[in-house]
Amino acid sequence: MAFEINKQERETNQSLIRRFTKRLRESGILVGAKKGSFRTREKSKQTQRRGALRRLEKRVEYQRALKLGQTKPHEGRR
Repeated sequence: MAFEINKQERETNQSLIRRFTKRLRESGILVGAKKGSFRTREKSKQTQRRGALRRLEKRVEYQRALKLGQTKPHEGRR
């Protein structure tokens, strides 16, 4: 993935830098590194299961409160 650029005979520093940046752009290394910095971790199975159990408990609690008349039924968004 890494590459090496050597200064050629009678080449200016500016043209060396230009050649390096061109090669860097073409390789896509920099783009890949920038994409990786915003990558989010996937949730582990245990975390997903805990969330599912929590949602289930909240649903049961809501149904119980609804049955006892402690809350109004949810009518939707509007």
